[in-house]
Amino acid sequence: MKYHKISNEFLSQLRAIVPEDAIKSHSDELQAHSRDYTEDLCFLPEIVVFPATSTEVAAIARLCNQHLIPLTTRGAGTGLSGGCLPVHGGVVLAMSGMNKILEIDTNNMQARLQPGVVNQELKNAVEAYDLYYPPDPASLGSCFIGGNVAHASGGPRAVKYGTTKDYILNLQVALPSGELFWTGANTLKNSTGYNLTQLMIGSEGTLGIVTEIVVKLVPKPTRKMLLFTRFAKAQDACAFIPALLKRGVVPSALEFMETLAVQIAANELNVNVLTDGIEAFVLIEVDGFDENLLMKDCEVIYEVLESYNAMETELAETSAQQESLWKLRRVMGEAVKKYATYKEEDTVVPRFELPRLFAKVKELEKIYGFQSVCYGHAGDGNLHVNILKNNLTEEQWNTELPKAITALFTFCKEVGGTISGEHGIGLVQKNYLPIVYSQSHIDLFAGIKAVFDPNYILNPGKIFA
Repeated sequence: MKYHKISNEFLSQLRAIVPEDAIKSHSDELQAHSRDYTEDLCFLPEIVVFPATSTEVAAIARLCNQHLIPLTTRGAGTGLSGGCLPVHGGVVLAMSGMNKILEIDTNNMQARLQPGVVNQELKNAVEAYDLYYPPDPASLGSCFIGGNVAHASGGPRAVKYGTTKDYILNLQVALPSGELFWTGANTLKNSTGYNLTQLMIGSEGTLGIVTEIVVKLVPKPTRKMLLFTRFAKAQDACAFIPALLKRGVVPSALEFMETLAVQIAANELNVNVLTDGIEAFVLIEVDGFDENLLMKDCEVIYEVLESYNAMETELAETSAQQESLWKLRRVMGEAVKKYATYKEEDTVVPRFELPRLFAKVKELEKIYGFQSVCYGHAGDGNLHVNILKNNLTEEQWNTELPKAITALFTFCKEVGGTISGEHGIGLVQKNYLPIVYSQSHIDLFAGIKAVFDPNYILNPGKIFA
């Protein structure tokens, strides 16, 4: 596809849609919208536009489609796959101004909101009504719900509550044609034709632009307990996870962290964590409404921990202690990014295969000479593998490391897993897509893309060529 540059005619028509101050072209603004949290990638847009309403979004999409201008939608820019980077320039559609919670329906336990609402702000708003929105990516204090929808985001509490896709009831979407439509209904069940709501979730802005979101809410748990456990052997920590779940305990979070990850995060927070003789840590949270039932869950947890040679378990009894441990876990991604140049792989396998996945990472370390930092949502079999550049040469980093990543992803496929659990494909993983999907499968993706976006203006260059 040959895209056009932005012309004076285009700008004149754009000014008829949004106010002049909603159009930014200053170099500082372009730089700020040229990056996300993915490695060290940078792609400058020609302009950045800040819409305020759904109708403005639809009109901008139609205008870009008419002029063959690439249009890349951007949330908070906290993504880890390059999904919001404007690789073909053009227009970045910044959704930060569409940040209103439009309705909280306490009777039906739903909320309707714009895509620029921050995840934590939604949580806080509904908790005032004793309701709960569970999906909680590590960047919950800054990431937008629209971005969570675009990447089918997960988070620590997915092991019990599910991911973003399990809480989206309905989406208002703008198409390149300028049409606005709702994908489904505000109901818990819907067997009416193709499920366009779920199709949009995880599509990374390549099919349409989400302009309103209806989410499902659940009652807010009133009781919570948090355990922080040390293991001398990382393999024991990995094996403990599926064993616990087979005992019938479903924690609200079950997080694996190897010792280096904990050390890096502790240094970032300037706190001390005992790591001598320890290879891994597991953070275990249970929540609910009956403290006696949670105590029974903890009894089972302690039994299983003993069976898997856990060294020491700390019970965080106060909310301050719990928050401190969660802060340690949530800061890991940003701390590792500061620690060294890195690539983060979002591997996911069936839970029972987690020990083998961790072992495979360490095997590839020895073969290819890199160092890794592993942590993740072990209750889902989702392991974030951070590969550090350290002393690798440019040749090793650019030529040899992709071979290691290919081997890692091939292993995931062989054991029934895949190459991304919650970060998406975006730009940096699209070359690995053929590892898990046949050409026929990728052709189906392309066919769907062509129906929704025949001129390929929406977030071009992402997911597949």
